[in-house]
Formats: sequence, C-alpha cells, structure tokens
Amino acid sequence: MKIAFWFSLFIVFYTFFGYGIVLFVLVKLRRLFKGKRTINRDIHNLPSCTLIIAAYNEADILDKKIKNTLALRYPAGKLHILFVTDGSTDTSPEVVKKYSVIQLMHSPERKGKIHAMHRAMHEVKTNIVIFTDANTFLNEDALVNIARHYSDANVGAVAGEKRVLIEDTADATAGEGFYWKYESALKKWDSELYSVVGAAGELFSVRTSLYQPVPPDTVLDDFMISLHIAEKGYRIIYEPEAYAMETSSANVTEELKRKIRIAAGGIQSVLRLKSLLNPFRNSVLCFQYISHRVLRWTITPFLMIAAFVLSGCIAFITHEKFYMLLFTTQAFFYVLAVLGWIVEKRKLSVKILFIPYYFCVMNYAVIAGIRRYMMGAQSAAWEKAKRK
Repeated sequence: MKIAFWFSLFIVFYTFFGYGIVLFVLVKLRRLFKGKRTINRDIHNLPSCTLIIAAYNEADILDKKIKNTLALRYPAGKLHILFVTDGSTDTSPEVVKKYSVIQLMHSPERKGKIHAMHRAMHEVKTNIVIFTDANTFLNEDALVNIARHYSDANVGAVAGEKRVLIEDTADATAGEGFYWKYESALKKWDSELYSVVGAAGELFSVRTSLYQPVPPDTVLDDFMISLHIAEKGYRIIYEPEAYAMETSSANVTEELKRKIRIAAGGIQSVLRLKSLLNPFRNSVLCFQYISHRVLRWTITPFLMIAAFVLSGCIAFITHEKFYMLLFTTQAFFYVLAVLGWIVEKRKLSVKILFIPYYFCVMNYAVIAGIRRYMMGAQSAAWEKAKRK
C-alpha cells in the first residue's frame, strides 16, 4: 500500500511540478554546454504568408477582429488574409465582404473547423500559413515574430503564446490565467531544450509544404497538425513575442465545458500518436511528450485520487504521524477547493481559493473527458465556450 502511495504521489508531483524543475535544469545544462539558442531578428527577409481565420457566427466581434488583423505588421505584398465563415447563420460573411483586401470563403453547410481549415489550405500558395481564432486579438508584431523562425530549415511549426485577460473583479476563472502563465514558462523551456509538444489553435503556424490533413473526427486539430510535423523530425518553436489575447471563460462551468472537450481530444491524440511514445525514434521529444502531455491526459488525475485514499488508509491503519500529516495536507487542499466552489457559486472573490479550485476542476475535466471519448460522445465540431 505504501509503495502504491509513493508511486502515485511521485507521478502527481512530477506531472505538475517535477517536470518543470527537471526541464529547467536540462535547459541550464544545455546552455552551459551548447550556449543559448539564437533567435533570428531579421524581419526584412520573411517568407510569404497566409493568415487563416476560421469564424463561426462571430459577427458581433468580426469588425474588431478584422481591424486588428489589418493593423498587423508584415512586408508589403507578402501577406494574404483569408477568412472562412462556413456554416455561419449570422451576418459573418457580410461583415467580411466589406473589406476588399480580405479573401472570404463561405459555405452554408457546417462541417466543422477542421473541414474549413482543410478547404482553406487548398487556396494557400505561400511558404507558410498562420492560423488564429476569430475571438482572439494579436499583437502588432505577431506575424513577423513567428515568420522569422522559418529561416531555420529544421523548424516546421511555430506556436504563439496565449494570454488570458483577467478582470479586476475576476472569479475563480482567474486560475485560468495563472495556469497559462505556468504553461508559457514550460513551453519556453520545452522549445529551448528541443521542441514544444503541440500548438494551441489561438495562434500557430506551419510550413505549408508540411501541412498534413487530419481525420474529420479529430477533436484537437491544432495539436495533431503540429505534432504530425514533429513526427517528421522538425522542431516546433514557441514564440512568446507573438501572442493572442482573449478574455477568460464567462464562468467555471464554461471553462469546464472547454476543458472536458480538450481532455477528450487529448486521449484521442495519445491513442493516435503512438509513434511519439517510442523513445528510440526521438528520445528527447518522447520524454517531453510523455512528461508534458501524456501523463496529464491519462493516469495523473486518477493517481491523485489514489494518493489521497491510500494515504488515508495508511494513516488510519498504522497511526503513523507522517502519513497522518500527508493525508491531512491533501484533505486541507481539497477543502480549499470545495470552499472555492462555494464562493464561486455565490459570486464572491476570495483569490486564495481560485488556484486549488481551478486545479481540481482541470483534473476532473480529464476524467470526464476520457469517459466522454470512450463512450463516443465527443463531437469534433467546436461548441464555443462563453467568454467575458
């Protein structure tokens, strides 16, 4: 029982904290022996680029998104902008049509974001393609900061940074902002060590020649598309100076809906990307992939429960003070999470409770997502989470 407990506790700690520590040390060692990776600062010899924005019923925000897009810096004549509004039943196509410098693709039939992306790719004639969401806003130099990395022939994809805008009166979704800050730090180190393990759809880019369509039932298309490129031996770079800004989820219920979908897509990705689990093919990428993604999306949430139950059993059977302390500490953490749930329901703001509550919600979402995927109940069509 003690062996099972320590194994469970070790995996939980390693997944959320240990990997970050190990990664930090490995990056420091790499800098010591090989020096810090250089970044191309030349923005005068950038590749041709197509910016693709898939928008489904986003008429209320499209004008603002288009103005943000047209304000982005990129060499004249090298940028093509393409909006895909497939399936939209509002005035999204009409909004885009007002701007003659933008190409519109629209089909009344809704087949999902993946189909829209694949359809748009047939129109791409540039060296690279950048994808971003309709409800996110990019910094002025986002495109040039992404494109400059393609001067390195080993780079196959570039992931931008997601930034969550948190209001001063934020509720428990403030945990989302904290989570993304921690994730950003891990991605910076992942990228410097070797490669980021997957890109987020808010802002990512690929070499057009390396783009590989994914099956229409794929839940996490951005993640799968980028990792198919990593499978081929190319690096995925993380570029924090190219960022997409969006508001946090409207409430924890909306964030949970989004997390469950991501978790369902996560277990689907793990089952379909079996080659990345082979350490003899690319040992560093395999180490990063398992440590940063696979453990989170598979066994770790279950081991959290196991560690709590086992420590309780050991404490009450043996009466050892050390195990009593371990059990009590875990129980206290979960009590804080429950209190976070209570104050969130009452629309109060007690920030100290945000992180344990969000952490537990995130791990519950993994269990719920695995169950949903195994039951075949997860659709590839994106159901938008409401945002503030």
